[in-house]
Amino acid sequence: MTFRALPVALAIVSLSAGAALAQPAWKAPRTPLGQPDLQGNWTNATITPLTRPAKFGERNVLTPEEARAQEKATADQVARADAPTDPNLKVTDLKNADCGPDGISGFNCGYNQGWKDPGTALIDINGEKRASIITSPANGQFPARVASAGAAPRPGAPRGRGNRTDNPEGFSLGERCLLSFGSSAGPPMLPLMYNNTYQIVQSKDEVAIDVEMVHDIRHIRLSDKHGPSQIKLWMGDSIGHWEGDTLVVETVNMRPEQGLRGGSPNQKVTERFTRIGPNKLKYAFTVEDPSTYVEPFSGEVAMNATKGQVYEYACHEGNYALTGMLAGARAEEKQAQASGAKAGGGN
Repeated sequence: MTFRALPVALAIVSLSAGAALAQPAWKAPRTPLGQPDLQGNWTNATITPLTRPAKFGERNVLTPEEARAQEKATADQVARADAPTDPNLKVTDLKNADCGPDGISGFNCGYNQGWKDPGTALIDINGEKRASIITSPANGQFPARVASAGAAPRPGAPRGRGNRTDNPEGFSLGERCLLSFGSSAGPPMLPLMYNNTYQIVQSKDEVAIDVEMVHDIRHIRLSDKHGPSQIKLWMGDSIGHWEGDTLVVETVNMRPEQGLRGGSPNQKVTERFTRIGPNKLKYAFTVEDPSTYVEPFSGEVAMNATKGQVYEYACHEGNYALTGMLAGARAEEKQAQASGAKAGGGN
């Protein structure tokens, strides 16, 4: 029997492929207590939307060309918005002044580019660039709502107040500086237009998450059980346990003002935190809310390591708008009382 030698190049390729296959899977580092180490500062800033654009249908992984086009368009928009503005211009002279559907994007709207930090990249998990945060249902949309739940409220709208603004309870939780705008603190913890940093600290019996947006701290107890269902808590009652390298967190008993997109206080949120690389966590969640939706929905977000500390979010110190609006409501009440007294012949 004779043996033919492999060409040198082919032999090198074969050896390289074998070496690559032999590489062990990446393992998360451990804390001194032996837990998978999730500690550090992380950001979930991304341009990937919560729900999927209809044109992608049930496809949630973008092609490289689609991903590059979206990220380039974002980079170009940021560059235009960051360009110097002639100080002699008036608001009416500025171009691109359309506030857009969110009411905050234009030069003459609530926030210009200098205040925003939503990220410039799509979610990237295991090399897949994602079209939406929601992964299930397959179309990347919220499930249908049950008939008794009614229509979904506008994002941030307070519950049960008919959008009244004559008392603090008529404003959203973010406007009142009670809790993060949107669902930054969650659960689920979702990215916003700025302040998307989280600091995770672990101990034997607890995982604490400092949420940059509106100073919230989530306490996830590892050696406990849920409290009574009649006691509702901001950010809910979170109990965690380890499944291999993954921290699994179950949250119930959320306050009714806080449900995502009009969710009920009976919802249950299950989160999974997994360290998938030296500088990345995969954050997955499932929301079960049969009082509101006909089926559960799930999503995934990449949390990337970020340098620097999490600064204090000081909210009420500059919250003059709320004070002014409430003062205006009191003035209107006095005017109405005066008009009524005059019509009734009073002094």
